Amino acid sequence: MPAARSDLFDAIKAAGPTREDSLARITLVAKLMDSAFVVPGLNRRIGLDAVLGLVPGVGDAISAALASYIIWEARQLGLPRWKIARMIGNVAVDTALGAIPLAGDVFDVFFKANERNLRIIHDHLGTSKRGPKVIDGTAMRIE
Repeated sequence: MPAARSDLFDAIKAAGPTREDSLARITLVAKLMDSAFVVPGLNRRIGLDAVLGLVPGVGDAISAALASYIIWEARQLGLPRWKIARMIGNVAVDTALGAIPLAGDVFDVFFKANERNLRIIHDHLGTSKRGPKVIDGTAMRIE
């Protein structure tokens, strides 16, 4: 019976989400939290982190919980403890300073902890942040 369970879990793990799926989820959450909207007139991108930060107390706690999902996914991808600690530090600074009533809301606009954490993950995995650097095919000039 234990061997059958082990085989079942191995099959689920093999058929489960891939590294690319995890990166897609992490990227989606990071962009949603840090740069989902453009502020008209300022031409500055903000995310749900800055919007939720406007709600006293509860908003910053919700932002920290959503940001901790990125850290959990990074741990599942096998990042070393010191990189996880850096990511936790980014979220802790964002949460602590973001909790200050007015200055914290301005801080949330400029300090994008989730995108910093996404950069740490990309640097560790050696993946491209903006797509392929080399495009296959031939170039043709049209005049």
